[in-house]
Order: sequence, then structure tokens, then C-alpha cells
Amino acid sequence: MDRIAERTAPPTRTSRKDRQPTLISSVQRALRLLEAVGGFRHGATAKQLARVAGLPLGTAYHLLRTLTHEGYLRRTDGHFFYGESVDGIVRADDRQAERHGLRVRMEQLSDELDAAVYFALYEDGEVTVVDTVDGAHQPAVEPWADFRATAHAHAIGQCLLSQLPEEARRDHLARHPPVGLTPSTLVGESAVLRRIAGMRHTMPVVERQEYALGTVCAAVPITVGSVVATMALSLPVEQADRLTAVAGQLRRSVGAMTPSFVL
Repeated sequence: MDRIAERTAPPTRTSRKDRQPTLISSVQRALRLLEAVGGFRHGATAKQLARVAGLPLGTAYHLLRTLTHEGYLRRTDGHFFYGESVDGIVRADDRQAERHGLRVRMEQLSDELDAAVYFALYEDGEVTVVDTVDGAHQPAVEPWADFRATAHAHAIGQCLLSQLPEEARRDHLARHPPVGLTPSTLVGESAVLRRIAGMRHTMPVVERQEYALGTVCAAVPITVGSVVATMALSLPVEQADRLTAVAGQLRRSVGAMTPSFVL
């Protein structure tokens, strides 16, 4: 019986805490080489990098060739330097820092204005809402209809379209024909184009219940180089009497910001 019990006993399971992580040694070695390159201001030879990383020269050569092929390193006159792919990682890290800075600024704006705040871009032919911050007492608008397809109806989209050349506006509306979302929505491509053409580039765009019933909005244009962007706010319709004043405050606050918050 003891032998049968011994054969049929379930294997002992190793808890997750006891398991060791699976590590890829070649990746570890490649990372050590990348770190080693940073210690040589004027580049380093394969021998120097192998010595610093504690790797056999043959292994170092193989990994250095791979890293160079993938763009993480570049080789000039027998010396290795960081390549464009490493620069891309650094830029991505910078963008994360910028995104955090943008979020902080938006939260400050939301507190100052007592409103929900939005930041959006027009890129690759579409409206892109980058970030949204709820107000302490004013939640953000629920995007019940696709923001990309309804630029004609909300302040964000109207503001972004107003910054585009007429040809680009026509192209956008041809791809996303204006449709009625509420009784206040302006429809008809010609009517929308006339409205947008009449907007002043430096002034807030105001919209009252055109995208969503019960909500009024304002958006401020932001143009930095080729970037087309906007900072916007929304309020419940019960506070519509605040909209003009708060939109002006938003314009002044955004104007005081440095261009660095535009991602």
C-alpha cells in the first residue's frame, strides 16, 4: 500500500513565490554591453567593451553585430557608439515625462476653472483626444458618439478644423459627413464649412449642446509649428452663464503655458 500511495501521490507544486524568474542570458549580456558603451565618451572597441562587460571577445563580437544591425549601436572606425534606436528610447522616455507634465497642468486648469478639461490633437487626418481630466464637481462628457466622426458637433473638433487649410477641412468632412446628434447640431457640409471659416484663430470656440444634451463646451486653439492642438473644457448646461468667462480664462491660462506641453 505504501508503494501504491507513493506512486499515486500528486507531485509537489512550487508556489509562485518560490519560482525563479526565467532569464535570457543573451539579453543580459547585450544589456551589459549597452551599459558599457555609455562609459566611453569617444566610443569603444569590441575588446574594451568585452572587458568592461566581462564577456568573451567572441560573444561580444556576436552581440555587438546584432546590436549594430538593430540600430542600438553604430560602428565608426572600429569604435562603437549609441545608435538611433537608443535615441528613440530616450525620446520615448522624454515623451512620458512630457505627458506627465501635461497631466499636471490639466489638473491645475481643472481646479482653477472648476470644469472638466481636455487636450486633443489633429493628427493623421483624425481628431485624437490625448487626455481628459474630470473636474472636482464636473465630470467629463461621456463620448457617446465617436469624437473622430463628429468633429463638426463638438468644440474640440470645430477648433481643430478651424486651424486646418480649407482643403483639409473638406477632406475631413467628406470622410465624416456632418450628422445631427442633438437638435442644436449644425448639419450640412457647406453650413459647417462657412461656420468654421468664420472662426477667429486666436479666440475660443464655444459650443452649446451640439454634441451632447446638457453640456456646453469651449476650446482654445493651440498651434506650435506644424502641431494642430486644442485645450478644451466642458460644463453642465445649468452653468452655461459661466461659459464665456471661463473660456476667456482658459485662453489666458493656455497662452501663459510654454509650448513644451504640446506632445
